[in-house]
Amino acid sequence: MGKEYHQTRFTPPPGAADLLLIRHGRTEAARPGVSFPMKDGHGDAALHPEGEAQALAVADRLEHEPLAAIYVTNLRRTHQTAAPLAARLGLEPRVEADLREIHLGEWDGGLYRIKAAENAPEFQRAFERQEWGEIPGAETTAALHSRVRAGLLRIAAAHPDERVAVVVHAGVVGAAMAIASGSQPFAFNRVANGSISRIVIQDDRMIVQGFNDMSHLG
Repeated sequence: MGKEYHQTRFTPPPGAADLLLIRHGRTEAARPGVSFPMKDGHGDAALHPEGEAQALAVADRLEHEPLAAIYVTNLRRTHQTAAPLAARLGLEPRVEADLREIHLGEWDGGLYRIKAAENAPEFQRAFERQEWGEIPGAETTAALHSRVRAGLLRIAAAHPDERVAVVVHAGVVGAAMAIASGSQPFAFNRVANGSISRIVIQDDRMIVQGFNDMSHLG
């Protein structure tokens, strides 16, 4: 029998960082006329009880992974989601502020959800044009992608040949996946609470290895 060549399983290239991007758990509801507490210009909603259960499911899923670090943003929903996993692994989460959620301008603090449910014209234009800047006072898609890329590369540079968990936001997961895949900006904007996506980064090259994995959520 001649020499055989079989399909191989993906392994990160030498020096690459393996990033597990976790969307935070479900948060408390927005209510008309009531803003979430604000943090650095962003609505700082807390986790809903269902989100707390999702955080535990994430911990169950990842507690046996060889994680070198856990990253969160400056918003408390990421800290609350990371807490069960951090406690099990004995890791202190590190803050990467550039991976905070999209700044939604006049719609931050919870109003975005209401406007989205109403299918407001600005919301329609944002998705038709794939431009967050259509929302009054919001940052542009280009600005979001620029800081998300910078944050991802900063984490990757700190963790060659390591796997890390990065608890972030839906808009950030969408931006990260679009950057890594070269897709349209909003192609990955629908991502579930508590889901896990995966990007491998070597220098400035990004390789998509998973998106919106919800198998641990039941």
